Amino acid sequence: MHDIQIITTGGTFDKLYDAIRGELTFRESQIPDILRKSRTTLSIGLENAVAVDSLFMTPDQRRKIVDQIISSNEKKIVVIHGTDTMVDTAKLLASDDRFCDKTVVFTGAMIPHSLENSDSEFNLGVAIGAIQLLETGIYIAMCGRIFDYNNVRKNREKGIFEEICQQ
Repeated sequence: MHDIQIITTGGTFDKLYDAIRGELTFRESQIPDILRKSRTTLSIGLENAVAVDSLFMTPDQRRKIVDQIISSNEKKIVVIHGTDTMVDTAKLLASDDRFCDKTVVFTGAMIPHSLENSDSEFNLGVAIGAIQLLETGIYIAMCGRIFDYNNVRKNREKGIFEEICQQ
């Protein structure tokens, strides 16, 4: 067992610039490098579910992510996910009758880790810190905040995540 399990699904977080094709693509995850630099003493497992931009994620791929979370033996799981549809995947997970007794935090990045001014390291750090303190449930960690999965949206105009209903 690990202190925390990280499941990667692609998204902007792990995109790398391909100079030959002139586009952002997926190769290897940036997570091992980030964890090494952070000097964490936590035991962290890393596994990949899919590597896809969440705008192009199929229902089968989304179901695969949910199944992987539910079937994991770990109780604390951080999911690296594309920001455009991470709330959709969180809601699908919450709607699954098999989900219980886990703390899951979804996070991602607005700017790829491989580019300047990325928010990836900050968001991952917030997610890892938060998951150690949160009660069982499903959360979104973005923009330095922790949101309930069912009370958050991505504000594309502002480039931030925000609560739907102020509490």
